[in-house]
Amino acid sequence: MARKLAFINYKGGVGKTSLIVNTAACLARMGQRVLLCDFDTQSNASIWLLKLDRWNPINTTGQGAVFSIFDPGQQRVRDIILRDVVTDKAGGCPLPGLDLLPTSFNLVDLESEYTGDPHRPAYVIFQEQLAEVEANYDFILFDCPPNILRASQCGIFCANEIYVPANPDALSLIGFTLLVEKLSRFHQLSASFRKAVMGPPAQVHGIIFNAIKTGVDIEVPKMRMQLRLNQFRAAKRTAKEARIFDAFVRDAMVVRRAVALGLPVNLLGQEAAGDNVLRDYERVAEELLRQVPAL
Repeated sequence: MARKLAFINYKGGVGKTSLIVNTAACLARMGQRVLLCDFDTQSNASIWLLKLDRWNPINTTGQGAVFSIFDPGQQRVRDIILRDVVTDKAGGCPLPGLDLLPTSFNLVDLESEYTGDPHRPAYVIFQEQLAEVEANYDFILFDCPPNILRASQCGIFCANEIYVPANPDALSLIGFTLLVEKLSRFHQLSASFRKAVMGPPAQVHGIIFNAIKTGVDIEVPKMRMQLRLNQFRAAKRTAKEARIFDAFVRDAMVVRRAVALGLPVNLLGQEAAGDNVLRDYERVAEELLRQVPAL
């Protein structure tokens, strides 16, 4: 059974996409079979990994984007997964094992235009279709926008673990608090649609400090986050093993360079070899592998 992880914080701008893309790439480099599902309407993960030349046709036509499984509903998840998504200049595959379920800007219509069957919410349709391919993967990661609207619901309903990217600031703490509150409401809303085979509803399993700028002391923000996490854990509003990760990720210019090149950091060769941030992402991936939840 694939481990299904949603990355989300109610605060935007925490570097969530850079964290999930590079963590997914590190997991793939470690031999894991990984599917990254892009549910952020900004499409940053899709644009990054496909580059504009491959993403633009998807965005222009809507065909092959995740919204197409809802409207017009003629494609299924299994049809639009892009296998071994990262390509090099020669068209080769430098990172086998990393697949992408891409999105485009029309995913915003899932929130405003899509009506569908009220007895079959979008997250139910997605879960049923994802179940057809789950056995192909060790990890399925969901890049969720900073809310729990319809797009995020698709990832959260399928996930069993939630990881919260955070910056060392008060807004990340507020975002985490809002997330836990909104999660409870969504789980109540979706409870009648859950099946035993899906496992337990997703709870927060970890907080990962990310994009930490040089010279910033994270100890006080980390202590405040730990206090809030302790409160939620005592109230059984997070997973009992929920914790702040030992691994954290520093801010680095090489990450922005990776985006420009359409590659994860671990494919930048010598350009990334001497940068601490590559090792940061590897540590996050290693910690995820060690943290096997009791489902």
